[in-house]
Formats: sequence, structure tokens, C-alpha cells
Amino acid sequence: MNKNYRIETLALHGGNNPDLDNNSRAVPIYRTSSFIFKSTTQATNLFSLKEKGNIYSRLTNPTQKLLEERMALLEKGAGALALSSGTSAIFYSIINLCQAGDEIVSVNNLYGGTWTMFKNILPQFKIKVNLVDSKKIDQISKAITNKTKAIYAETIGNPLLDLVDLDKLAKIAQKHHLPLIVDSTFTTPALFRPIEHGANIVLHSLTKWLGGHGTGLGGIVIDAGNFDWTDQKFALFNKPEASYHGLKFAHDLGELNHLAYLLRMRLIPLRNLGACISPDNAWLFLQGIETLALRMERHSSNALKVANFLKKHKKVSWVKYPGLKNDPSYPLASKYLKNGFGGMIAFGLKGGYETAVNLIDNLNLFSHLANVGDVKSLILHPASTSHAQLSEDDKKQTGLTSDLIRLSIGIENIEDILDALEKGLKKIS
Repeated sequence: MNKNYRIETLALHGGNNPDLDNNSRAVPIYRTSSFIFKSTTQATNLFSLKEKGNIYSRLTNPTQKLLEERMALLEKGAGALALSSGTSAIFYSIINLCQAGDEIVSVNNLYGGTWTMFKNILPQFKIKVNLVDSKKIDQISKAITNKTKAIYAETIGNPLLDLVDLDKLAKIAQKHHLPLIVDSTFTTPALFRPIEHGANIVLHSLTKWLGGHGTGLGGIVIDAGNFDWTDQKFALFNKPEASYHGLKFAHDLGELNHLAYLLRMRLIPLRNLGACISPDNAWLFLQGIETLALRMERHSSNALKVANFLKKHKKVSWVKYPGLKNDPSYPLASKYLKNGFGGMIAFGLKGGYETAVNLIDNLNLFSHLANVGDVKSLILHPASTSHAQLSEDDKKQTGLTSDLIRLSIGIENIEDILDALEKGLKKIS
């Protein structure tokens, strides 16, 4: 595969060779739990990493493998690992390099589930997360200690849609020799590729725009293959792994040493904790990825028109969309997002919480549910749903207000979207 193909071509052909056994042009679904070994020698070689091949679908599956190869190509990474959900991708990305007593530093404009994981769940494993205001990147260095093992960020924060300066963040990470982990779910490789701006690990919820149709759950981790894990502060990569033949992942993989992070994640967290993606979901995401570039163009175009509509509406008190020229994130968005500003909008109504829920209950066309990135337009009130578990202090820290409405703009005809919003807004007092 020509890695220099543009994204539209890679999304269709990346990693795929037509099925030579049956001449199928479409990607097959390999619905099997396990794979036959050709001999006991081959079986031994597969388990000892001396030979490539399939063992068990919790570890690898040909449908999954194609998805991983395609996503690595789209993100300009060296390899990828698909998992059962975006949340699993986030959790594995941390526990794959941290153990009890370690720390990470993260910006604070995070999805509610990630916030809860970082504030409440990781501390149960004695992994501390130091949260820093995303608007005060310079404070990241002050939060780094000799126990810090990574820096974490989202390209566009959820739900307030603030951008972080990835170039600056990458320089800080490089100065302290720390991997930069970036959740790029809200941008997808059609709008932005974090590896090109210094990220070492990129995460996605495949459930969202990559799948695009709200039909499957999955996550993926892409490894840039450009981080030196032989630094002794990364103990999990430099000490013999007791659960896998005493392997030292930063040293014993030969020509695959650059993929130490990804291989450790597959052989330790995934193999033993089991958050594997199903072949059917992997296949669904491959179908969605084929039209990713086209859909992101339409999502972005529609969202910008909706944001401008809401900005001018007399019942709307504020609008957050990185593509609006008066938005605080516009300078960074115009720097990084050359192909569109994404499909997400946050806004508030005059009248606060009561008016917000009144609109949601009186709006047609938009589906009221807890997801984003569907081809269909979606609406949610985060403070009472996706971010409800945050304490009032946490909500204040992240800027999440009770009047905030989150829109995921779909690819319907823009006139129908605007008409639905106009009629819904007319119904509320």
C-alpha cells in the first residue's frame, strides 16, 4: 500500500488486499474465536513472538487487523490496536505504562467518563492524575514530577469544545522525555493528525465519527512508534515481564522495538484483561471509515451554519464552536483544523436549565441520546447525563454549566436542521 495516498484513498484501500482464496472484493468478517495451528512448532513460535499469525480473537483477528492497519495509515502511525470501546482505549493507554505510585499530567477539559476515571478510578490503583487548566499550558511543566509517566490531552475538549495548543504541549513532553497521549475522537484523521504535531500515542472512540452510524462500540490506540522506551523511568518496559517469559519490551523485540508500547498493550492488558473488539464491530467501523472524509466535510459545514444561526438567535445567550471567529478557541482552531472545525456545538439559552430541557423535549429531527458523531443530528444536556457524576466543584473547574446544551450535527440537509431548531426554539418561552 502506497502510504502517500491521500486520506480519501487510504480510507478505502488502506491495508486491504482482495481475498485471493474466494475473490471477494469486500472485506470478510472472520467470525471465529480461534485459529488452527499448522503444527506444534508453529504454535510455539506464535506464542513466543517468533512468528506472526493468529491465535485467538481476543488477541488478533484478520478483520481487526485490517482495521488497525487502516487506522495506522490514516493517522501516519506505525501501528494500532483496536479495543472494545474508547474508554478501554483510554484506560489501557494509562495502565500500559503506569504502575502504583506513578503519575500522569492531563489538561482538564475532558469527557466526563475520562474525568471520573482520572479522578476516582485510577487513584484506586494508586495512579495519580494531576489536572491542569487547558488554557494555562505553561503550568503543565510545574505539575510534572519525577513520578510522571505521560501527558494527556483531547484535541477538542468535551463538552465545551476548547482546543489545546498541541505544538506547545509536545515541546513540553519532549523536554521532559514523556509520551504525549492525545484523544483525537472529536477531530478524526480527516480533520487533524496529532502525530504530525508531536503526539506519541493517539486514541479514538471508533463508536463516534469513524464508525459514523451509531451501530457499534469500539476504541483504538495508534502508536507513532517514535518514543524511546529504554529510558529507565519506564520500568514496565525495562524490567523482565514476569507474565510473559521475562520479556523486556523496550529491548527484546528486535525490529519491532519501536512498537514496544503497542505490543505490550496487546500482550499484557488486552491478553489478560480482555477488552477485545468483536470482528463484527471491526467490520462495521471499516465500512464507516470508507466515507469518513466526505462525512466530516458535511458535519463541519452543517455545524458552522448551525453555530452562526444560534449565535444570531434572540433566545440564545451564548454559543461555543471553534469555527466561530469570536470563539476563544478560534485562533488555535484556524491553526490546526484546516479541513473543517468538526460537528460539535455547545450553547446556552436565556432562562437557563429549565429552558434548556424544555427545548430538548420539544425538538424534532434531533435524537435525544448520549452519543456523538452519528450521521444523524443528536442533542444532550451533559450536566444531567454524560457529566452528571462530576461534583459541583468539578463542573465548575471544567466550566460545565447547567444551561449547556450539546449538539452533534449530522449530515441531514442543512435547511431541515435549521428549520427543526427554529421551530423548537419557538415553542419555548
